[in-house]
Amino acid sequence: MKLLVATGNAGKLKEISALLDPEGVEVIGLKDLEEKFEIVEDGDTFEDNAKKKARTLHEATGLPVLADDSGLMVAALDGEPGVHSARYAGADATDEENNSKLLEKMGGVEEGERGAAFICVMALIDGDENETIAEGRFGGRISDAPAGAGGFGYDPVFIPEGYHQTLAELSPEVKNRISHRAKALRVILPVIVSLRG
Repeated sequence: MKLLVATGNAGKLKEISALLDPEGVEVIGLKDLEEKFEIVEDGDTFEDNAKKKARTLHEATGLPVLADDSGLMVAALDGEPGVHSARYAGADATDEENNSKLLEKMGGVEEGERGAAFICVMALIDGDENETIAEGRFGGRISDAPAGAGGFGYDPVFIPEGYHQTLAELSPEVKNRISHRAKALRVILPVIVSLRG
């Protein structure tokens, strides 16, 4: 079975493929399509953006589509960067620029007030246009400085609950077990597997 994952982010695609390959689901991303798609994520919530991406791509390709929108919500910043996580420091911001802006805004925030959570909302649209929504979240805190070379996005500045290292310092196996994306995918996995027929 072929499943289109609505992302051009190689890190995200690798993470999802690692969880779906053992289930016999072939995962392809936006870069595998001949036609190029630019979907503006202008929703007010993660769910709005995930649904928009899934519906747009399903209508264009006819394939089952899994789309997600995810981001980091920091309590001390009233939920920022939230739905703007990927473009926190500007429209074409790099991960490093987003992390720098976050750490700058967190300057002076005390250790006990640095709580944060990653949120992931996934939308799956199958060949019959049935829609399934799943959410995954996991908490932690923002570090004082980036650490680690693994992962992507805010991984170098996020320390998950129960750990002393950032996500970027943990192995992909550990991250895939505890991440917000993994949690959402585990909820939606039985539906994806059922599509194989």
